[in-house]
Amino acid sequence: MDAILNQKNIYDLLEQVPDPEVPALSIIDLGIVRNVEIENGKAVVTITPTYTGCPAMDMIEVNIKAVLQENGIESEIISVLSPAWTTDWMSEEGKQKLKAFGIAPPVGKTTDKLSLLGEEKLVKCPICNSNNTQMISQFGSTACKSLFKCNDCLEPFDYFKCH
Repeated sequence: MDAILNQKNIYDLLEQVPDPEVPALSIIDLGIVRNVEIENGKAVVTITPTYTGCPAMDMIEVNIKAVLQENGIESEIISVLSPAWTTDWMSEEGKQKLKAFGIAPPVGKTTDKLSLLGEEKLVKCPICNSNNTQMISQFGSTACKSLFKCNDCLEPFDYFKCH
């Protein structure tokens, strides 16, 4: 059955497209869908990568086209780099999904300047909620994450960096 071609239905369908690197999040949760317009009988979806060169973007484009095509909707995907994506664009629901998935969500806003002052960000353990954590590596399983360890439950976990 073909979906009705309007913005709300397109956004609803895009909720079904998971982020390939963090499948607990949809691309809507992640905040990379910038705009949806209907032009000449097709959906034009504008997306912004979480960072320039993100290897998941090709797969995201394929998955967007697939879910829309499965619903009888022709589409065009436009990728824009400016303004740059920020974790501020993530939905609150998306941040909670990250935590439930075992990844600490971004703390605060991207304007946080603690690192300039030599202070570390307080990152709660997504497993036991302890504040007694430490960064093991600035680089985690993907470029958008850092590796942390909880000093209470001793579990390692990724932290989705603010940027």
